[in-house]
Amino acid sequence: MATEQHTSVKDTSGNAPTTEPENLEGYNPSLDSLPVVRDVVEKAFIYRGDVSIINRRGETVEGYIFDRQAESADTAKWVLRLIIKDSTERRTICYEDIAAIHFTGKDPAAGKSFQTWLKKYQEKKAAGEKNIRIDPEPL
Repeated sequence: MATEQHTSVKDTSGNAPTTEPENLEGYNPSLDSLPVVRDVVEKAFIYRGDVSIINRRGETVEGYIFDRQAESADTAKWVLRLIIKDSTERRTICYEDIAAIHFTGKDPAAGKSFQTWLKKYQEKKAAGEKNIRIDPEPL
């Protein structure tokens, strides 16, 4: 029976939080092992903003991760796919080639949960406002 090892992700943004940031925008984790790369790629996949990926040769590509594959026992087959920023080009990147991942793009859904909306609504209501509207940000 295989046991799952848990890895920790270290923040190198200078903020040194004790826990993983809830809003990943601006997050710069340290990638010290392949399992950590896998964990960070999973977070980047769930993240709704662009990320910058720096490969082992020092080249940087920025884009939106739309797919990842890391189920194979052969880690050489672990890949992510992203759409290059300001382009329709799609690129496949092997996890083993990733030196760094930076959460550089704005997360368009950050702070826009129902709980956030409800809090804003209650604040406006408590301030005595009538006909309360909370409009979304323009796209």
